[in-house]
Amino acid sequence: MRGSGLIDRRSFAKAAGALFLASLSPRSLYALERSDAVFASGLRSPDGTFGIGLVAEDGTFIDRIELPDRIHGLGHSPVTGLSVAFARRPGTFAIIFDAHKRSEPVLIVAPDNHHFFGHGQFSPDGRLLYASENDFDANRGMIGIYDAADGFRRIGEFEAHGIGTHDMSVSDDGRFLIIANGGIETHPDFGRTKLNLDHMEPSLVIADAATGTLVEKHVLPRELSQLSTRHLDVNEDGRVWFACQYEGLRNDTPPLVGHFARGEALSFINLPEDVTAGLANYVGAIAVNRREGLVGLTSPKSGLAVTLNARSAAVVSTTRIVDAAGIAPALSGFAVSSYDGHFKAARSAVAWDQHIVRIS
Repeated sequence: MRGSGLIDRRSFAKAAGALFLASLSPRSLYALERSDAVFASGLRSPDGTFGIGLVAEDGTFIDRIELPDRIHGLGHSPVTGLSVAFARRPGTFAIIFDAHKRSEPVLIVAPDNHHFFGHGQFSPDGRLLYASENDFDANRGMIGIYDAADGFRRIGEFEAHGIGTHDMSVSDDGRFLIIANGGIETHPDFGRTKLNLDHMEPSLVIADAATGTLVEKHVLPRELSQLSTRHLDVNEDGRVWFACQYEGLRNDTPPLVGHFARGEALSFINLPEDVTAGLANYVGAIAVNRREGLVGLTSPKSGLAVTLNARSAAVVSTTRIVDAAGIAPALSGFAVSSYDGHFKAARSAVAWDQHIVRIS
């Protein structure tokens, strides 16, 4: 049966609701309230089970929320206090939760012939949730729209104006969607196999958040057509920073990071040769620290975290971190996690997943 694996995952995901209702203990809630900053990330335990971990600023493990399968990216609404975690591609579930347990978690499932691409974001007022999705039979990226006032019911969709849609964000004023189309064709019949590496179509898109109308589309030049535009974050002035993963020859050294603002062409950053080599053609996550004017990058392939000056793009620091995974703005600099259980200076008996979100 076509898509049988996807159907199995849909059924499996429905069990997430019961598992997710496991309450945070009073001790954990107390630790949550006392922490100056709290982060959330996907995790895998040594016994192979999955969850969402809540972590304090110093890396202290606060608690976990059980899940039936692996997640990928997360988003957070400062207005409502709700967070969202999306299943890893080609997963079909997402969980909306309140770490402070002021409301029950909500499970949403992607519609038939769609799966989530692992990322999404709330509108600035918290009323809508946008999710990157794959209409896999039509081979087109989509942005699903979910209504927070109606149990996150799916109320519509927009074209992402590209394929392999991955990360996305929303402008601070709520007017625009910013979309990273990685350009890679996939289909759940083939798992995570990349089906078009010889003719990829990476792009970065700005679309109208009210209508989905294309405002700008930046297609990467032909010589960089195998540079998959995967992750992004937005500065306070609306400048979009994006990070890439290269699918071409191993010895090539293309630029991996760039930025643009509405009305501008893409600008790629020429990092020092040793930094480019250290990123091993793969930036797994990117984050902007608006307060300090910094951009952070991680590469799990080489075990490197890099901090850039957001104004000059100069390298501020590089840090060797084995299996460096997620990165998010901290009270100072960045919080970085690793697949081997490190979160800042602390280590827990879990494998952190690729992304972190700061939730307080």
